Amino acid sequence: MNERLRKQLAFVLEIDKEKNIFRQTHLSGHGRNENDAEHAWHMAIMAYLLQEYANEEVDIAKVMLMCLIHDIVEIDAGDTYAYDEEALKTQREREEKAKQRIFSLLPEDQKEELTALFDEFEACESAESKYAHAMDNLQPLLLNDSNQGSDWKEHDVSAQKVYQRQRKTALGSERLYQVSDEILQKQIRNGNLREQ
Repeated sequence: MNERLRKQLAFVLEIDKEKNIFRQTHLSGHGRNENDAEHAWHMAIMAYLLQEYANEEVDIAKVMLMCLIHDIVEIDAGDTYAYDEEALKTQREREEKAKQRIFSLLPEDQKEELTALFDEFEACESAESKYAHAMDNLQPLLLNDSNQGSDWKEHDVSAQKVYQRQRKTALGSERLYQVSDEILQKQIRNGNLREQ
């Protein structure tokens, strides 16, 4: 086996660890906590299915790859809950260190490609990254909606905080932001999400 293939297979085996990183979000219908790999797969499929609602035309293959790699760094950095203000303070530093280690397993050209794609997602400036962020926000929202807001209730999250996070959804898709708003208003009315 040549060195390039050895490195590629080492990376493939390393990212299998993403299946062991569990998120705060539960599977639909009050299932167990989802893992990062399930979250990424779900987002990638959603990105393909919902691409007609993107604010701008996007390279859907690029968006799907962003969705698939955006949480690989959590193998080392751990999952940072979207509403954990203390953990959010150190998230970038932890993920930067993880990015360097994990993507360095790859041959140099693929390391550079995936690192650039990860950084593009994080910057949230391109049409593709904005749309990928919309998926990253909408996916757990849909699961939480299916569970009558149980994850929000468990962590005592306010509607104000959820709306703050959903603003990035509007950057990628105004239409899907409207859907998010409808879901949040329903959960507030039903008493599953506190307003303040």
